[in-house]
Amino acid sequence: MNNDKEQEYEYDEEFDEKSKTRVKKEMHELRVLGEKLVELKPAQLATIPVDGALLKAIQEAPNVTQRSARKRHFQFIGKLMRAADHEAINSAYEKIFEDQHKTVRQHHLIENWRDQLMAGENQSLENFIESFPNCDRQHLRQLIRGAQKEAEDNAKRTELKPPVIARKLFKYIRDCLQ
Repeated sequence: MNNDKEQEYEYDEEFDEKSKTRVKKEMHELRVLGEKLVELKPAQLATIPVDGALLKAIQEAPNVTQRSARKRHFQFIGKLMRAADHEAINSAYEKIFEDQHKTVRQHHLIENWRDQLMAGENQSLENFIESFPNCDRQHLRQLIRGAQKEAEDNAKRTELKPPVIARKLFKYIRDCLQ
C-alpha cells in the first residue's frame, strides 16, 4: 500500500502543452501590447519591427470609433500579433519608454541642480563644480546671479517676464552634464 502512495510519476512529454488558461492569458497580453502600439506616435511606431498587415491594422485603429468594432479590431490586432515576432516588438516598445524615462530623469536632475544653484547656497555651487570640473566657473556664477536677479524682479512685478537667464542656466547645466 505504501508503494502505491510513494510511486513517482515520470515526466511525460506528451502533456507538455500549455494550459488553455495560459494560452488565453498570452493572447490577452498580445492584444494589450497591440493597444499600446496604437497609442504610439508615427515616429515611434517606425522603430518597431512590424510587418505590413499588422502595421496597416495598427494605423487604421484610431479611425475605428464604435465600441464593439473597436474591440473586434483590437482582437484582430492581437491575432496578427500572434503570427508576428512579438518578443522583438515588445522589446522595441520597452526600449522606447526606457529612453523616454532616461530623458525625463536627466531633465529632473538638471532642474534640481538649477534650483539648488539659484537658491544661492555656496555648498551646492561647490558640489556642482566638484561633480563637473569641466564647467566654466565664472560663466556659471554669472548665470546664477542673473537668474537670481531675474527671479527677484519677477517677484516684484505684476506682469511676469519669461525666465530667459534661468533657461540659459538650465542649458548650461545640461551641457556640463553631457
